[in-house]
Amino acid sequence: MKKIFLLATLAIMLVSTASAQNSSRKVQVAGIAFYNWENLFDTIPNNPEGRDLEFTPGGPRQWDSRKYKEKIHNLAFAISKFATKTTPYGPALIGVSEIENRSVMEDVVNQPELKAWNLKVVHHDSPDARGVDVGLLYNPRYFKLENVTNHRLTAVPFRTRDQMCVVGSLLGQRIAVIVNHWPSRLGGQERSEPNRVAAAELCRHIADSLWAVDPAMGVIIMGDLNDDPMDKSCAVVLGAKKDAKGLEAHGFFNPWWKKLDDGIGTLAYKSSWNLFDQIIVSGNLVDGPDTRWQFFEAKVLNFDFLKDTEGNRVGYPKRTYSAGSYLGGYSDHFPTEVFLRRYVPAKK
Repeated sequence: MKKIFLLATLAIMLVSTASAQNSSRKVQVAGIAFYNWENLFDTIPNNPEGRDLEFTPGGPRQWDSRKYKEKIHNLAFAISKFATKTTPYGPALIGVSEIENRSVMEDVVNQPELKAWNLKVVHHDSPDARGVDVGLLYNPRYFKLENVTNHRLTAVPFRTRDQMCVVGSLLGQRIAVIVNHWPSRLGGQERSEPNRVAAAELCRHIADSLWAVDPAMGVIIMGDLNDDPMDKSCAVVLGAKKDAKGLEAHGFFNPWWKKLDDGIGTLAYKSSWNLFDQIIVSGNLVDGPDTRWQFFEAKVLNFDFLKDTEGNRVGYPKRTYSAGSYLGGYSDHFPTEVFLRRYVPAKK
């Protein structure tokens, strides 16, 4: 009986000590998201090669001001719902793809739903044959931009999106985000796979170059990769692991692998889910001192309002167009988000 009493007393002391330690620290949380905006073009035919004519008032989509305004409102509304109790101004960083230019990004962040967030835009014109780029939104409350570099994928026989590497300080800790939109599966998954393998090789090279300069830097790879977590480009070339246990500091953890195993995806094709919209985190953002940013959660943001409610696509992402018909939806992809946290001294 005396032994039980002593054990109980010790347990109470340990809990009290932990509570005292926690009361002297606070938890900071940062969200990092990715969202494919599904062909966000303006209505102006301003591409010298005519790559944007499909999305003009006189083009086959009959893409006019009304449809454009509805689209940017929809996207801004969707992003506004990314806010949580611990991230009231939404994610610190939001990577985007399938955008025509900088101005369409600015139109989205200037919508009433997002205006108070004061999001800043990072954009670069890529040589992509369809005229779409990647970009990044960041909240200056949380992220201080240092530099941006853009990397061309020359190992494929066509013009595609550049990979954008953004380096900055996330509330005092340096991180790099590499925003991607890898080559599509046009021609079939197997036949097109070498193109995405080449994209993964470039992405891995960028990460290794960053670590050669700053080994402590956290690196995040995000984007529409047009591959699933278990495919060669992600699992072998990037080396992004399904399990974070034993991960090296300069390795990568892919939290979406298990999500897809559970039947959760970001886009659907022929009644099957894929999870192309990935945010992959480096090992030094998974394990390390609790005063540094550490990954703790990943979510597919498949809100009900983003889902189709009619026909044979019930539950799938509600697109802007389907089979040539205008639906007035959001995107053919669900957004994704990861959350990082760290402990900092509480203010007295």
